[in-house]
Amino acid sequence: MTDLTSSLAAFATGPISATAQARVVTSLSALDWLAVGRAGVEEAVSRIVRQMVLAESGAAQARLFGGGAAPLRGAALVNGTVSHALDYDDTHFAHIGHPSVAVFPAALALAEWEDRPLVDLLEAALVGMEVSVRIGLWLGRGHYQAGFHQTATAGAFGAAAAAGRLMGFDTAQMRDLLGLTATRASGQKAQFGTMGKPYNAGLAASNGVEAAQLVRNGFRPNADAIEGPHGFGATHLGANDTASALDGLGDEWLFESVSHKFHACCHGLHAALEAARDLDIAEPEVAEIKVKTHPRWMSVCNQLHPTSGLGAKFSYRTVIAMQAMGYDTALPGSYSDKVCADPRLQSLRDRITVEEDQSLTETQAFLSLLRRDGARLEASHDLLTPMSLPDREDRVRDKAAKLIGGDEADAIWSMLRTGGRAADLAERLSD
Repeated sequence: MTDLTSSLAAFATGPISATAQARVVTSLSALDWLAVGRAGVEEAVSRIVRQMVLAESGAAQARLFGGGAAPLRGAALVNGTVSHALDYDDTHFAHIGHPSVAVFPAALALAEWEDRPLVDLLEAALVGMEVSVRIGLWLGRGHYQAGFHQTATAGAFGAAAAAGRLMGFDTAQMRDLLGLTATRASGQKAQFGTMGKPYNAGLAASNGVEAAQLVRNGFRPNADAIEGPHGFGATHLGANDTASALDGLGDEWLFESVSHKFHACCHGLHAALEAARDLDIAEPEVAEIKVKTHPRWMSVCNQLHPTSGLGAKFSYRTVIAMQAMGYDTALPGSYSDKVCADPRLQSLRDRITVEEDQSLTETQAFLSLLRRDGARLEASHDLLTPMSLPDREDRVRDKAAKLIGGDEADAIWSMLRTGGRAADLAERLSD
């Protein structure tokens, strides 16, 4: 039987032949991660976790979003939490997880501390994010449906793999690292809708760094703690789907198909918003709009009458109405209590209905628009529809520019594409 842990350890420590597209997508995710982290520093959860870590007055080993520095584990905890605070980071639908917020904080902390070049940071992050997706596939949908948060569980293994690669681990050390991470990886979907959700991302990053530090110092765990009768998979309702997890490993980069968010709301709403974008809906023309979506999203992001900005981020009717009224759904500031209370928006929202459709996948949505002149227009969108690399770059860079300013976004993008030191990128965590 194929050994999942040994296969992933060999992959994470060996030479990689990443495609040019995989490398560019990784750089785009780095820009995206940094921009959403910068934009999330004033969120309450960001302030609380950052203040806790800074109050410990630990060694200033790695920089933090918002300024200051902390020990490696603390930096990973803060930067993972902050970058997921707005829930505006990338998503991989193969396992419904957010790879960047778990892996980049761990990789950047290690790469900054060891003064590594950016190319090493990006390569380690790519390997770590690929490992997180592969572990997520091995665990399967049942793990997620049972209540485990894949960003935190699968993500911790990705963070560990990136950290171990930057530390120069051999295959045996990487096996130990993955085994040790199995006893630390944790995170519940029960925290969704609270500060606990972004904290889960911080835990994943911090757990990966901590386990790597221990193994480097000679810590010897059970290296087989992912698999086996009492392993992570068995105790966390994993599917143990080794064939899917290892299919094409080293040749095919699943991370290439990561989805970047272009709307500052739940990713379950994005297919509908993209379909509405194609229809170019304008509020004065709307008689009614019908939205069809996969059944799983009906209990996640179908709040009918949200009264808060946070609630709006989980409401099909509200975000479609916002878009039709000209609000920029790419800006976090567009979602507010005031917008939800707008009588004009409430009137339009009441003309929008949402239905589940078993024939649609989790990444698809269908919209039907009846205009006041009697014309019926329809559009559908699938988030897995391949996006050309130039289009993806344009949209990610435009999003970053809206969040941190065009000049800053351009400077960071140039750095990521032309090289430099990881410390140079870390300096950009604060404005």
